[in-house]
Amino acid sequence: MSPKSSSCPICGQASHPDTRPFCGKPCRDRDLLQWLGEGYRVPGTPAADEMKKSDDDGVDNPLD
Repeated sequence: MSPKSSSCPICGQASHPDTRPFCGKPCRDRDLLQWLGEGYRVPGTPAADEMKKSDDDGVDNPLD
């Protein structure tokens, strides 16, 4: 098995043990913001039509 990469996936600098796999808190926070802002997406199956948002009230409800 090969050893894990020792460089930060955001900037490429050497990773720090306290914030691994990132080099520091700024890169760790930047990665988190990407996830929270939907900059990263995990592929999946499309949602069923009955679970999509209703035009009436914006609430996910299969009984609309």
